[in-house]
Amino acid sequence: MANEGTMSGGDTIDAKSSTIGEGSQKQFADEVGRKSDDPAMKYNMNYQHIGTCIIFNNKNFHPGTGMTKRSGTDKDAGNLMKTFKNLGFHVEVHNDQTCEQMCEKLTSVAKNDHSQVAAFVCIFLSHGEEGLLYGTDGCVEIKKFTSIFRGDQCRSLVGKPKLFFIQACRGSEFDGGVETDAVEVDSNEVSASLQKIPIEADFMYAYSTAPGYYSWRNTSNGSWFIQSLCHVLDKYGKKLELMQLLTRVNNKVALEFESNTDVVHFRAKKQIPCIISMLTKEFYFT
Repeated sequence: MANEGTMSGGDTIDAKSSTIGEGSQKQFADEVGRKSDDPAMKYNMNYQHIGTCIIFNNKNFHPGTGMTKRSGTDKDAGNLMKTFKNLGFHVEVHNDQTCEQMCEKLTSVAKNDHSQVAAFVCIFLSHGEEGLLYGTDGCVEIKKFTSIFRGDQCRSLVGKPKLFFIQACRGSEFDGGVETDAVEVDSNEVSASLQKIPIEADFMYAYSTAPGYYSWRNTSNGSWFIQSLCHVLDKYGKKLELMQLLTRVNNKVALEFESNTDVVHFRAKKQIPCIISMLTKEFYFT
């Protein structure tokens, strides 16, 4: 695998050693009005607080890991803090955490009483491989972190959305893109006193890239995915449903970014984020 030390010109990847219009105002107004008419199909947001957002910002790694410094990640962390605070979340940023520290922090959060919050958000900014995420001292399965919040482990978040955003590589493949002639830019809940739901329900994972691929990060402006996520949430986060928001993030990353480096075989590469949803209802931040 390539490392950041071999790349220059701004864009790099989280792995080892043109503006698209948003559509007319009328089109946007129509989209905003397309919220579900069935309240039972929306997550309840009528709580004292919207919730906590935990950000793990791993920039510096132990030499034994073979991982390079993630320049630009502090820009991502700062933008994310501002964006999620504006959405009403209590935001905590934890810098340069080992695998054990991340696990301990999340375990502590899961033990808190979340009965008066609507949702939980966790964001990882780090190096990665498929299914793995790096702490400053090595890697661990992503599932080890997320399983802490399963329904059988964190009772006070049962039935509530648990959103994970993961900025990290998922492999060593490059997406060279494909030429196209044109790209169009378009703008019954069962009532019961006791209900059994799957322990994996109500999770959403938004990965910066598709399985097997590198994830790109600009050493000055931050990663393509987090730049796009913050832009979309800042502009539409209080208006559109989560899947609409993330589809716009996909669109922005796919169409507005292309790698620009001094290394020839790293040039003109593309990226597409990947959304995995086990959500059971529509989610609006308001």
